[in-house]
Amino acid sequence: MKVVLNPSGRERSKSLGRDMSQPNILFVMADQLAPHFTGAYEHPLVRTPAMDALVERGTRFDTAYCPSPLCAPSRFSMLTGRPVSAVGAWDNAAELPASVPTLAHYLRLAGYRTTLSGKMHFVGPDQLHGFDERLTTDIYPADFAWTPDWNAPGNRIDKGYHNMDSLSEAGQALATYQIDYDEEVGFAAVRHLYDLARDSDNRPFFLVASFIHPHDPYVARPEWWNLYDHDDIDLPDVSPIDSLDPHTQRIRGGIEADTVGYTEAQCRNARHAYYANTSYFDSWLGTLVDTLDETGRLDNTVVIVTSDHGDMLGDRGAWFKMSFFERSARVPLIMAGPGVANGTVPNACSLLDPLPTLLDMATDGKPWPEPAAPPAGRSLWESATGGMDPIDETTAEYMAEMAADPMFMIRRGRHKYIHCDTDPPLLYDVEADPLERDNLAKDPGHAELASGFAAEVARRWDSSAIRDQVLASQRARRVVQAALETGDLHSWDYTPPRDAANQYIRNHMDWAEAGPRTRSPPLD
Repeated sequence: MKVVLNPSGRERSKSLGRDMSQPNILFVMADQLAPHFTGAYEHPLVRTPAMDALVERGTRFDTAYCPSPLCAPSRFSMLTGRPVSAVGAWDNAAELPASVPTLAHYLRLAGYRTTLSGKMHFVGPDQLHGFDERLTTDIYPADFAWTPDWNAPGNRIDKGYHNMDSLSEAGQALATYQIDYDEEVGFAAVRHLYDLARDSDNRPFFLVASFIHPHDPYVARPEWWNLYDHDDIDLPDVSPIDSLDPHTQRIRGGIEADTVGYTEAQCRNARHAYYANTSYFDSWLGTLVDTLDETGRLDNTVVIVTSDHGDMLGDRGAWFKMSFFERSARVPLIMAGPGVANGTVPNACSLLDPLPTLLDMATDGKPWPEPAAPPAGRSLWESATGGMDPIDETTAEYMAEMAADPMFMIRRGRHKYIHCDTDPPLLYDVEADPLERDNLAKDPGHAELASGFAAEVARRWDSSAIRDQVLASQRARRVVQAALETGDLHSWDYTPPRDAANQYIRNHMDWAEAGPRTRSPPLD
């Protein structure tokens, strides 16, 4: 496995003459990558040269959030442009209804070829959701087995919940199921870019390459681990346990941090491997960008990099995600390509925004395909192209494991407000207090602000009604899953089609024609 620390130094190839009004879109996703732990967002240690290179020529959004700090809900909201509560994307075993249009559907209607390589955590029998094709299977199950039970919030789903094994096993390995998966995802995406370059179909493409790293288990190959001096790995600033908010205490119980626990050495190993795997993900990003360059598509392709959520990495004594604190809820968001300005955008935004953003990008001022419902987010294309964004706010929701009531977040300007009916409110000045240690909700000097946020939560969300919906969904899914596990298994897990009889050279083909046809670039 080759270590690639710097993007190619070759001169950028010219585009192949396609209509510049509809750029190709390469959408590259990490899993569980907090921007705080990337060089592109100025971490002093973590090396992300491919992301850095995109920032140098593109736009970095400095306050981007996930719509929900868990894999499937965040991805479903991102694809549909609608909040978790609007599409029933409650948790990692919630089904995204096939009747809900996604970004892939809309881009197909706008003339794009749509392809997914890698993870999207689709649950249910529809495993395409608007994509023309998927190049790989998913890494996680497509059934309802990971359904939480809010009537028994203290019960663990042992197959689906994180635990301290991720820390006790952190370190180096030559191969893991996650490395196997990302090697397949990256290879398939690169090969698809070559296939697009030698295909006569001249429609623009939308390719999503979605990797699992740096998601735990925190295990890295030696060449990535060895990029970092183990003694240099920074450790989290851990709050006293008795000062933690109730939800963080629930998370610590759910992941067994307060029973099994972990050592400082395990914490350092986990963070070391996370940094290494962030560089590994970044290397695949660099390879994909280099492939665009080689095939003459770079100048007409907008490259977007993001993640579904972040990772606490030990802050507050918590790990993984599932909360609205910055390291869990923030995501990187970087765009580079034709029309994209060079700069940074400080305004709060979220993964609810890519759907309108990409539709603006794809239609170039022409009408969008008619949406089934108005997107909850806003287009970031104006700010990505150098304009001003008058909006500096976003919202998020959480209705999954280690909670028993809906949780809501509002980020507006420098303040973040977090609400759950059963917990004390949380209010932070994220600019003055980036580690979110000083809860201002009970501060007399912020009483008016806190009460205003509380009233807004009550207007925006009917928490009791949403809780009833979550419980009804959980009950129904548990019944369906119990039935699916009785008798013959009919799996929803995606199996990529492969027509081996028409690959490479076969007897019904003329090899003299197949060779030139599959050569890229073609012979003159």
